[in-house]
Amino acid sequence: MDWKTFMAEIEGDIAAYSKEVPETVRGFGIMGKAAKTDGALSEKTKEFIALGIAIATRCDSCIGFHVRSLVRLGATRAEMCEALAMATYMGGGPSYAYSAKALKAFDVFSA
Repeated sequence: MDWKTFMAEIEGDIAAYSKEVPETVRGFGIMGKAAKTDGALSEKTKEFIALGIAIATRCDSCIGFHVRSLVRLGATRAEMCEALAMATYMGGGPSYAYSAKALKAFDVFSA
């Protein structure tokens, strides 16, 4: 998978859809901002949780969005691998494959 091309395409698709449902998008944005705000858990920790959910639900675009956020937040490859090991443990074989995809995305977006 070419992560950069894939993410550019999905962002275009999301932008087109967003024009059709602006109030839903506004609400989703408000919810996302609130959920990501530092509190008892840091934004980075919350992004690792979101990545685990993305892997469990096999959502390629979600993996891309959350990996890019983790790169922006300074996540290390070692942190990624530990989080991905937990996702693999909890999700079995399918999560193993999607964890590998997430690590590849991390390498691409970190370069």
